[in-house]
Parts: sequence; C-alpha cells; structure tokens
Amino acid sequence: MNSLQQKYNEEVAPALQKQFGIKNVFQIPKLKKIVVNVGVSQPAEARARRQVLENVSQQLELITGQKAQITTAKKAIANFKTRVGDPLGTCVTLRGEYMWEFLQKLINIALPRVKDFTGVSRTAFDKQGNYSLGLEEQIIFPEIEYDKIDSVRSLQVNFVTNTKEDDQALKMLELLGMPFAKEATGEK
Repeated sequence: MNSLQQKYNEEVAPALQKQFGIKNVFQIPKLKKIVVNVGVSQPAEARARRQVLENVSQQLELITGQKAQITTAKKAIANFKTRVGDPLGTCVTLRGEYMWEFLQKLINIALPRVKDFTGVSRTAFDKQGNYSLGLEEQIIFPEIEYDKIDSVRSLQVNFVTNTKEDDQALKMLELLGMPFAKEATGEK
C-alpha cells in the first residue's frame, strides 16, 4: 500500500468524517480517479503528426506508469482544420495504486520543481467536487529526459472525487498534502 493511501485511510478519512459530521463511511470524500491529458497541435503532414503523438504518448507513459490512449476528434471543425477521427492528443486515466503513486509523485517531487511556485489555485473546482490542475511543462517530472523531447508541452490533470461539495474536496486534497496557494486577503 502506498504511503499516501495509508495516510488517507488512517488520518485523512477520519478527520474529514469528524469535521463534516459524516455518519456513513461511504459518504466520506475520496479520490475516484486522476485523468492526465496532453493536447497536441496539428502538424501539417500526417507522418509528422504520427511521430509527435508517439513521442507524447511515450512521455505520458513514463510519467504515469500506464499506457496512454490517443484521443481523436468527434466533430469536424473547419476553423481548427480538424476532421472526424483526427488525433488531438493523449489521455491516461489512473485508478487504484497507479493513482496514489502519481499523486504522491506530483505533490512531493513535481510541483516543488515548478519555477516560482507559490502553490496551486484554490478556485479550480467545478462545483461538483472535482479539481483541475494545469501544468505548463512536462519536464518537471524526473522521468522526462530533457534531451529526448521534441518540445515542451503542457499537461492537464483532473482529480475526480466522489463528493459533490467543493469545500469537502478542497479539505481532502489539503489534508493529503496538496500545496494550495495562500488565500488573498486584499491587504497590500
């Protein structure tokens, strides 16, 4: 069992149950899954597009420890020059042990390596208890070798919870160690 998962079971879940007055243990906020997405801009040639997607998929596999799935366009949009079935990026859905390992690596290793890091936003909740985190560079993860990448790409990390309350999800992520930014007080 991952140490972060053990911390959740032994410390975080009882603290959340006590703080929010939850009687049923199945209503305690918990992470269901983490989804990691990488979008890819469209190179003109099909061969170049295939090569870029292959490179991005390999990087995402290194970061998450799980095979990446290529996402495709569901609609044709003329302004974006996409057709139905055109590859747009890659996606990985993490559950169970992979999810806890990725979260621990994100909190303890990757986020502290972000340049001028002051914390992640407290306002990126979707009113359904889910949290979205955008990372500007994939090179903050130690598995990525800077010499072997074609370009720096951004990642979108979505934390999906079982609660519908943003304040419960925020408190759960805080107790797990997510480094949220200090609240703005308005003083100068």
